[in-house]
Amino acid sequence: MREFLERLAEREAAAQAEADDLREQIAELSERLSTVEQVLSRLRVTRATILEMTGESAGSNSAAPALSPVYRQILAIVEQAPDGLRAKDICRLLNIGVEHTHTESLRAKLKRMVARRILVEPEPGLFTLPQPGHGA
Repeated sequence: MREFLERLAEREAAAQAEADDLREQIAELSERLSTVEQVLSRLRVTRATILEMTGESAGSNSAAPALSPVYRQILAIVEQAPDGLRAKDICRLLNIGVEHTHTESLRAKLKRMVARRILVEPEPGLFTLPQPGHGA
């Protein structure tokens, strides 16, 4: 029995060492990810600033590559509705449910897209693409 307990302790120590190593790797990767996300954010702001200064459209062709898949889905849906859509309508079209948590989570994404000037909110709760020639 003693030999079995010693082998068990050795395996436990090895597993603990591996867990510690993995935690260290996770911490390092998290730090690297944070740094890369900061660079990516600055690049996106730079792109938006250049587009704004040159008067070029921030439509789907130029903005979509910088967006995550969820944001690209939202943009594709809004592009199909020239009069704009409300968060609950977009939730339905995304098939994510219209419960309060889903609607508010989507509304937060839409507000971020407005802040990035990808979308505009011409009236409270209505989201649409910026119109060409309007300095959104």
